[in-house]
Amino acid sequence: MPFDHNDHYHRLLLRQMPPNCRTALDVGCGTGRFARRLAGLGIEVDAIDPSEEVVAEARAMAAGPAPGDRGPRFRCTDVTEVRLPHAHYDFISCLASVHHMPFGTVAALRDALAPGGVLVILGCYPERTLLDWAWSLAAVPVNAVVRLAVYARDGLGSAATGRTQTQAPVTRPTMPLLQIRREAAALLPGCRIRRLLFWRYLLVFRNAG
Repeated sequence: MPFDHNDHYHRLLLRQMPPNCRTALDVGCGTGRFARRLAGLGIEVDAIDPSEEVVAEARAMAAGPAPGDRGPRFRCTDVTEVRLPHAHYDFISCLASVHHMPFGTVAALRDALAPGGVLVILGCYPERTLLDWAWSLAAVPVNAVVRLAVYARDGLGSAATGRTQTQAPVTRPTMPLLQIRREAAALLPGCRIRRLLFWRYLLVFRNAG
């Protein structure tokens, strides 16, 4: 079915951008859909992912921009092994990628934010409590309806073109939302976290600088 939960929340993430955003970092960019949306807004975008296969796909999909357009700079690298520029980025995004790395990595992302910059995490968490399961059960019928609606709108999706898109490696989340809240409060003081319907949470941290 041609429906991606991360893509569904792109507009929500974009609404968190600071005014006059000029530089952005997309961590765990996958095939680069969100990075391309950022670049399409005229933002200078660095996009990183540890998978060579998906980075190659991202570069191929970003090839041939219109004259004057600046596409994302895709790099195959692990954010836990690279030194990020200090106080540089106005906007840092992580879409379903933080659970692939130690949560403490958010401290390095925090330090890479320019004054007034914003870190947004669209994260995944495992069901551990009754409230977790209640949200998951509520999402199931909505998810089915949305998938059918998107399928009806887009037809056979990628199958219609005969092309299968490369998929980023998937790891199941292990850190419960309660623990995420505790660790985020220590590492990202003042951050806001809220549950989203499709098995996701949104974390927003603004660097008062």
